[in-house]
Amino acid sequence: MPFVLFCGLPASGKTLRVAELKTYIIEKYPDRNVNVVSDHSLGVNRNKVYAESREEKQVRGTLKSAVQRLLNKDDVVILDSLNYIKGFRYELYCVTKSCQTPQCVVWCDINPALAADWNTRRDSGEQYSSDILSGLVMRFEEPKPNNRWDSPLIVVQSDDRLPCKEICDAIFERKAPPPNHSTQSQPLSSTNFLHELDRVTQETLALQHTRPLTLSELQRQKRQFISYTKTHPVEDTSSLTSMFVQFLNSSLQ
Repeated sequence: MPFVLFCGLPASGKTLRVAELKTYIIEKYPDRNVNVVSDHSLGVNRNKVYAESREEKQVRGTLKSAVQRLLNKDDVVILDSLNYIKGFRYELYCVTKSCQTPQCVVWCDINPALAADWNTRRDSGEQYSSDILSGLVMRFEEPKPNNRWDSPLIVVQSDDRLPCKEICDAIFERKAPPPNHSTQSQPLSSTNFLHELDRVTQETLALQHTRPLTLSELQRQKRQFISYTKTHPVEDTSSLTSMFVQFLNSSLQ
């Protein structure tokens, strides 16, 4: 279930670091499976994808879906991609938060000139074109430790050893952030709570004669009350009628 997000400039050594972390976890935590999601696993043509914003957006969606599919209570999921857009990192944070799993962000921080040099040392089929690399360097949005979606943030310089123990402590020893209240599965106070809620609101609307109301207005008030009550369930369903009447009286004044 723990999630590790790697980010960094093109050719910053992320894939080598990911392989190192995977090996460490397998050795130290043999009961954990490690799943790596990456551009490589999707067969991404980097120069083609990162030249077209529409295709790049589709790839990000595919990466996110793959992470969501693999998250479970036992396995470790590592995402090996640029992850250079803070909005995308926030989306992934929301995914892990809703799953109630801890996450960690590892930033492979590297000088752009060194990244360009390392890029030239790759096989020709693995290289970013100079234009694509320059554009991605310009667009890279650095993670910041004060952003909750970038925290905890572990920064690794090009000549640093990967702090595998620190990463593992962050994902295995730290509690997951609580999910947003609105995204939790609300514990219904009784097995027929939703049925009772719908019945009571419908019957109350039929008896409400404070002033002439259109059907659409009545339905809108009903939907608003149901949405609120589903996230604030009550034990005593017999109180729903009075609650709805009070809601209508305050809303329709």
